[in-house]
Amino acid sequence: MEKRLVIAIALSLLVLLTWSAFAPKPQIVDNKEVIAQKQEASTPPMIAAKPAILLPSLPATADLIKDTVKFSQEHRDILFNPATASIVDVVFKKGIEHHLPLKLGFMTDSNLAFKQSETTAESISFVYEDQKQRIIKKFIIPNNSYSIELEIKIQNLSSLAIRLNPQLILGRLDISAKNPQSRYQDVFLGNTEKTMHLSAAKDFSGSNVKFIGLRDQYFCTIIGSDKAGVNAYIKKIVPQESEIGLFLPETELMAGAQIGHLFSIYLGPQDLKIINTVNPEWSGIIFFGTFDFIAQLLLQLLGFFFGLVHNWGLAIIILSVAVYLLLFPLSMKQMRSMKEMQILQPKIEALRKELKDNPQKLNKEVMELYKEHKVNPLGGCLPLLLQMPIFFALYQALIRSVALRGAHFLWIKDLSAPDRAFVLKNSIPFLGNQVNILPVLMAIGMFIQQKISMAKTTGEAAQQQKMMIIIMPIMFGVIFYQMPSGLVLYWFVNSMLMLGYQFRINKQK
Repeated sequence: MEKRLVIAIALSLLVLLTWSAFAPKPQIVDNKEVIAQKQEASTPPMIAAKPAILLPSLPATADLIKDTVKFSQEHRDILFNPATASIVDVVFKKGIEHHLPLKLGFMTDSNLAFKQSETTAESISFVYEDQKQRIIKKFIIPNNSYSIELEIKIQNLSSLAIRLNPQLILGRLDISAKNPQSRYQDVFLGNTEKTMHLSAAKDFSGSNVKFIGLRDQYFCTIIGSDKAGVNAYIKKIVPQESEIGLFLPETELMAGAQIGHLFSIYLGPQDLKIINTVNPEWSGIIFFGTFDFIAQLLLQLLGFFFGLVHNWGLAIIILSVAVYLLLFPLSMKQMRSMKEMQILQPKIEALRKELKDNPQKLNKEVMELYKEHKVNPLGGCLPLLLQMPIFFALYQALIRSVALRGAHFLWIKDLSAPDRAFVLKNSIPFLGNQVNILPVLMAIGMFIQQKISMAKTTGEAAQQQKMMIIIMPIMFGVIFYQMPSGLVLYWFVNSMLMLGYQFRINKQK
């Protein structure tokens, strides 16, 4: 019975991880309580002149991106499109290079042709001017900070009032299955009542928005406005691309008057400490799904252990030992339960031979035997079940952890990816062309543990047990083969600790 439960857990693990790997949006977000409101049809009549109309649906991205200007800093390069005064792409240079394509980041109107006007070491400005209005967009970008300020000034140059319907695009996301980052993307929104995570693949509109953000696997951008009455939207432009942005309150700008908007922006890694220094409310963008609380706690513990040993691999090992010690009373009970099952196995085999034609009575007699010797056939699996939430939480935390991205340990060059000890010329079915050592070592350790804990049986049960000893390590080895090496390291250390205690149990009479 215990073997069947282990198989069920293994199969469940395989299904969940396969789904997580291939589902386009693994982050389950609760938007049932969100009241999606239809954006009011904007009627932008001007009193005597045609205003700059800001439409919710702009042309295809490729039509809007032409020449770019690179704004280089120590930790990132920001590529601007001067014609639209928008950010096309952000290249984060620290460690492994990473691109966060925004395509039309912070664009206001595709119909206006801006020009680059002024650039300093920590700012870049764009201006548009015609007979009716002048618009100045200034990005203030400190070199040693991930925070940005965006100033937008609009001046009415005409003799008549104009009506403005300001829109600001946060960015466009490629949600196609071909984009490897699409499974990690979602939208983070905060209004006057709560914060929420939303799918980038579904249209949405909301009112009284304080801030909105988008993210991929490691990096994000968030924008907050100093104005009240701001609305936010998510709109699928084409089946493979979604646009995220803000609508500001409609404004009537009198002749000769000027209006300004100030936006606070975060453009950087999903790092809790860094985001908290910019705006603690925005730290909610770091979200790990169902087991978010456990994942956040594990990352805090990992950070603490890293502060002691200054190596993320050693920190994971210490975390694995800590979890093992926390669950040790249950693990000890599991080992003893397995030992008692081994002792009872000859009696169970005798009952199977005696009652082979009466399965109902056989099950009843076996349960009575368990009851008489105070053995719980499922008790041995309790530690494994308790490990599952920790396992899934750590999985989500490691594949999104910026800190572990590019972290080295022994031969491992990136603890957030498979260990990739060797690369083969030809691919192996189901495994690819990368040779990952840790999953193989873990499978070998699991085989040894099952071998030394194997109960003495005869006949068909013995054959099934021998098959299980081979199948289970292979199954777990395949499941873990493409997982982050930090996660496999955690599980390998835990398995080795269990194996060591199993040896000790076996030496006892």
